[in-house]
Amino acid sequence: MIELPNKTTSKIAIKLKPSAELLVKKGHPWVFENSIIKQNKEGKSGDLAIIFDSRKNKFLACGFYDPNSPIRIKIVEANKPVTVNMEWFTHKIREAHQKRIPLLQTNTNSYRLIYGENDGLPSLVADVYDNVLVVKLYASFWFYYLKDVLPTLIEISKAKTTILRLSRNTQKEGNEFNFSDGQILDGNLKNEVVIFKEHGIYFSANVIHGHKTGYFLDHRANRKKVGIMAKGKTVLDVFSYAGGFSIHALAGGAKEVTSLDISKPALEIAKQNAKLNPYIGEHKTIAGDAFDELNKLAEANTKYDIVVIDPPSFAKSASEIDRALASYKKLTTLGVKLVQNKGTLVLASCSSRVTAELFFNLIEETLHKNRVDYTIKAKTLHDIDHPIGFKEGAYLKCMYVQIKL
Repeated sequence: MIELPNKTTSKIAIKLKPSAELLVKKGHPWVFENSIIKQNKEGKSGDLAIIFDSRKNKFLACGFYDPNSPIRIKIVEANKPVTVNMEWFTHKIREAHQKRIPLLQTNTNSYRLIYGENDGLPSLVADVYDNVLVVKLYASFWFYYLKDVLPTLIEISKAKTTILRLSRNTQKEGNEFNFSDGQILDGNLKNEVVIFKEHGIYFSANVIHGHKTGYFLDHRANRKKVGIMAKGKTVLDVFSYAGGFSIHALAGGAKEVTSLDISKPALEIAKQNAKLNPYIGEHKTIAGDAFDELNKLAEANTKYDIVVIDPPSFAKSASEIDRALASYKKLTTLGVKLVQNKGTLVLASCSSRVTAELFFNLIEETLHKNRVDYTIKAKTLHDIDHPIGFKEGAYLKCMYVQIKL
């Protein structure tokens, strides 16, 4: 392992507005800058904020101070005093690992070991691809604590190689610590493309240059479900990226699968991923804007037994919610036109600002408005390695709708 920084940090005493104090007591992990009414000194990234109850002046919570974010404090422990050290981190990581054990007992060697706030380690993500651990930092305060978390992450994941990925907002400060995005922290990497398994199906992740940590693990259970449904069927996978749903469908015995994505390089990865697994169906690809291509397919009266529509996040800020809802409506309407009689439309959203209730209601309203005869077959949320620890931690939702013409 490379030598990790061992820089000292300070403690800051903080008091909050009553409304923010109540949220912290209830376990919410975020304290915004405008919620702080008193602090004893100016804080730096990596400092530990100790929050005191305004009335009783007793310990309320502690968290990492982040001067670079409007979420000024990310809570790590509330309502009971703790010492945040290597032993504490080890307990948190072991606790997170325990939640994943049912998944690891399946034919799967890729999983999210740490899911940020939802596992009590805010702004930290740790994904495992076979024997490669990818640690992604979303806040610069983690540069001060890597020395305390990395040994346990490596031990528990049994990783032979550890890669560091940095979000855009942490890269500049990372340079000051001699850290860079895609850096190898431990072990050796023969190939930046790592082959891994989910429920017996092989995929690849570019752990150095790929999106996020190299792949999107959250839809694993939905991909498996579509694979089981796909035997002998025709499938359209919209916003397919590297072919997650497509490859499960092909491996599941689909007669024909079409992967549609705007990115030609992503479609090439989808083709390569398909070749990692035995299949007999035909794999087609369409490169283009999803809305335009769906319109063309609808005009040509093309029909599929299963249509999967899994777009990227349409609402990254509150101001984009209305536009996101309009896009989901449009995709639902287009999707219905492409489904065979008694076929299945699978609609997903990863926009955290669009709640599951809002998303599911919107789909049903759109189907009613278009006078569609339908049956809801299933509604799903996160897979087991993406636990939901607080309201904003929930982002993934998926609905399976049988369409009757």
